[in-house]
Amino acid sequence: MTEPAYLALPDLASRELAGSVVYADDEFFAEKENLILASEPVFDPSLFGHKGKVYDGWETRRRRSPGQDAAIVRLGVPGVVRGVVVDTAFFRGNYPPQVAVDGAWINGYPGVDDLAGAHWRPLVPEADAAGDTRNHFAVPDAAPVTHVRLRMIPDGGVARLRVHGDPTPDPAFLRGTVDLAAAENGGRVVDCSDLFYSSPANIIAPGRSRIMGEGWENSRRRGGGNDHVTVALAGEGSVDHVEIDTSYYIGNAPGSASLRGIARAEDLDHPDRWVDLVPRTPLQPDCRHRFLVGQPGHPVGPVRFVRLDVFPDGGIARLRVHGTLSPEALDQLAARVALARHTGLMRP
Repeated sequence: MTEPAYLALPDLASRELAGSVVYADDEFFAEKENLILASEPVFDPSLFGHKGKVYDGWETRRRRSPGQDAAIVRLGVPGVVRGVVVDTAFFRGNYPPQVAVDGAWINGYPGVDDLAGAHWRPLVPEADAAGDTRNHFAVPDAAPVTHVRLRMIPDGGVARLRVHGDPTPDPAFLRGTVDLAAAENGGRVVDCSDLFYSSPANIIAPGRSRIMGEGWENSRRRGGGNDHVTVALAGEGSVDHVEIDTSYYIGNAPGSASLRGIARAEDLDHPDRWVDLVPRTPLQPDCRHRFLVGQPGHPVGPVRFVRLDVFPDGGIARLRVHGTLSPEALDQLAARVALARHTGLMRP
């Protein structure tokens, strides 16, 4: 069975992108914060606590009055939600028979009391859910949101909530030199040759990796060719300097790497139209490499996509592509955010 295309988009709710579960009306059996952990849920059949069975998820008590339970997540990065996964892993006799997901754009940093006045709109209308299952829901709504509300109808347990979509960060924070590839700024992986050990999306995650498993590692290449990953930047811009970090990759770092850029999506499959940002260069293991691009005061652009090639294979912890967005790219982001703010909860 083919997986939904939206699974390739960033999980905007993930704790790794600074998402937060800011409210739940009940978390008697299991804490609401588990909903957005990046790790896969686990289950220990022998583990019990004072309140009963311990679950790796969010679980409410059995409801004895009309109503439904809800939790609200502040997305780590605002964005247009393309698909939602309500994962009920290991919840077999205690999962919600129905779920719904709502979204809202809420300006500023609202507290719990402010959320009651939000203009919520349905992203996933009330839908049947199955237990111990990754329940997938495509979302047709095209307006950005800052918060989502998961409703369990009437109660039960959910292990994880994944909110996949296109990041729509505030362009006010993207002026000047920024990391154009960063997921929190709107960058995303659009192609990868091999993701055997870990996801290429890790290389554009916030912060530095802390272990080898927090980067991108491919399998050992036994034939010809080399491995590569392509990233769509936050928008079209000019590149000033880049960072290729092999931290924690000691016996499995690439021998060398190159970084190229291109302006138009229609040219992605035309190697002759790419421009060198960093020519093929030897890499050191467990090392944070930094490279200037172009001449001082003359960054290379316009660039909308970058492709990192590693030779012949090996792990990369982080890729940073520092530069400036074009005025046109900033205007496009501003228009999307302005529309969302117009319909959101206004805050001073």
